[in-house]
Amino acid sequence: MLKEFKEFAMKGNVLDMAVGIIIGGAFGTIVSSLVADVLMPPIGLAMGGVDFSNMFATLADGAKAAGPYASLAEAKAAGATTVNYGVFVNAVVSFLIVAFAIFMLVKGINSLKRADAAAAAPPPGPTPDQVLLGEIRDLLKAR
Repeated sequence: MLKEFKEFAMKGNVLDMAVGIIIGGAFGTIVSSLVADVLMPPIGLAMGGVDFSNMFATLADGAKAAGPYASLAEAKAAGATTVNYGVFVNAVVSFLIVAFAIFMLVKGINSLKRADAAAAAPPPGPTPDQVLLGEIRDLLKAR
């Protein structure tokens, strides 16, 4: 069983998938930083100084301290129950960026595959009409 597992793990597809997962995780971290640190601050500033990471609604005050809370971190530290819709907006923007990047990657790979398939395909043979006309031509030449 160990030998079978080694053969499975050493197949090219499994190694490619592992590399893809590792790079995907790193890409996700970069996109999260892009959204939280680069994109959302100017959007929040344009909307009147809104900080999306601190947009939340308090459902129940915390056991350690009563609200209102100035920030999400303060609410969490107090043990308050919150709906963190600003963090959700950041996650949605991150998802859209990652989904678009993956879409563009798959689209590029598919176009390369189509180009390779077109280059590797044998030229089409003559149609039945062309074969018949060639036979007629050959018969007329023989006379």
